[in-house]
Amino acid sequence: MTVGSQVKQCLSSLKSIEATLNSLAIKTENEEARLAFHETCLKTRKVIGQIETRVGEIEFQEPQYKGF
Repeated sequence: MTVGSQVKQCLSSLKSIEATLNSLAIKTENEEARLAFHETCLKTRKVIGQIETRVGEIEFQEPQYKGF
């Protein structure tokens, strides 16, 4: 597995985690837990943005990784 595909797999996993956290934040009735899920979701979104930037850099530097 190449570094490019590992980074993209990581990005996919992070997006799944974000969706799960968002779902938990919506479904939970405990306000403290809801806030914790929401804050963690926001932090995860920030990391996703950083990883997406890195994917763009990888694809620019190594065009063969585009679309994988």
